[in-house]
Amino acid sequence: MRRQCLRVWKGASSMDEVLIGEVVRPHGLNGELKIYPLTTNLERFQKLQEVILRRGEICQHFKIITARVQMGLVYLTIEGIDSIDQAEKYRGWEVRIDRSEVPPLKEGWYYFELEGMQVYEGDILLGTLSQVVETGANDVYLVKGSKGEICVPALKSVVQHVDVSGRRMDVTLPPGLLEDK
Repeated sequence: MRRQCLRVWKGASSMDEVLIGEVVRPHGLNGELKIYPLTTNLERFQKLQEVILRRGEICQHFKIITARVQMGLVYLTIEGIDSIDQAEKYRGWEVRIDRSEVPPLKEGWYYFELEGMQVYEGDILLGTLSQVVETGANDVYLVKGSKGEICVPALKSVVQHVDVSGRRMDVTLPPGLLEDK
């Protein structure tokens, strides 16, 4: 069964969906989709019952018939796509899941939970966390605000409090990180 999706994922509804992969191309003649996963937990695909395929503002919900992992890629057979021609239409589409399908972490946060948060130092709004960058040593939070872009180190000594449900992060910036303008 396929459902049409009219909601736009950007803005308030972006928290409803989580990006987990991208359709690379059809695989075989029967409409199987070859997926490049954007998650470290490839087994999550085998537990899913439904995926959302999205391109821009267009999205469609599909029931998963089979899912398998092979050599770091995921192969999905989904209801309603049963030929190579039908599968070809979804080349390059994002593979998403409903946020409710994401298992909670024992400790810490998912990147998607942090992006979009308001970042404060004391009572001063520094801006919105726009991206988490993996640097190797420690992650860096890119915060865009009225003073431009600030690179906030994701360190316990800097990040004082994270309120995921309240969409707020409190930080104490290292001396010299933010120049007075």
